[in-house]
Amino acid sequence: MTQLEATLKPAAGGIAQITNLGLCDLAIERALSRSANLPGLVCFYGPSGYGKSMAANHVANSRRARYVQAKSVWTKKHFLKAVLFEMGIKPGGTIPEMADQVAEELAVSGRPLIIDEMDHLVDRNAVELVRDLYESSQAAILMIGEEALPNKLKRWERMHGRVLAWVPAQPVTTGDARQLTSLYCPRVKVADDLLMRLVELSHGSVRRVCVNLERIQEEAMLAGKDVMDLALWGKRELYTGEAPKRRA
Repeated sequence: MTQLEATLKPAAGGIAQITNLGLCDLAIERALSRSANLPGLVCFYGPSGYGKSMAANHVANSRRARYVQAKSVWTKKHFLKAVLFEMGIKPGGTIPEMADQVAEELAVSGRPLIIDEMDHLVDRNAVELVRDLYESSQAAILMIGEEALPNKLKRWERMHGRVLAWVPAQPVTTGDARQLTSLYCPRVKVADDLLMRLVELSHGSVRRVCVNLERIQEEAMLAGKDVMDLALWGKRELYTGEAPKRRA
């Protein structure tokens, strides 16, 4: 059994152990267990809807990591304040003071930092600030972003060259969908043929599978069924992310 396979256990504690959760955990493990002369930045990236933020939240809890989710309106100062709030530290008066506070706590505690929606910090030209935090602390830092994040970071050669691992999030699988049924469709058994159809229509998105599983449970309960397969589902529509066509 591989390390990744060992993480893919049945849902517990409100979390489905899907593939991308295991990949996210392995990404931060690589940074935490690296040799002393290797960089400690790792990047977990992929399209919207692949379950990256869900995975990051779970990994942050299990690894006792500091977790922040960047916003499009954040400045460098607001980013540092958010990290310090997560650390329970009163922010200093200037950006340099706050950067030193963050770096010192990361270095002393040895706890990793997870930055979700890293694309927003790239767009706000805060990449060098993140690199400064790493250089000053040598902490494990996991950056999470969209599919284009690795290419965006190429603009900052000193940052790009310090990334230990680029870990692409994977599209949802039928196995993932089966794990998700315990959370989003616990009262109805979903047959494999219907699960395969959900995965086919999801175009890789975990989120779309979850939406459809909830819908399947609702429809099955209304019909008095505790099992649903593709034939029983019939011509009912499934969510694909596309806006419905207007009917004349």
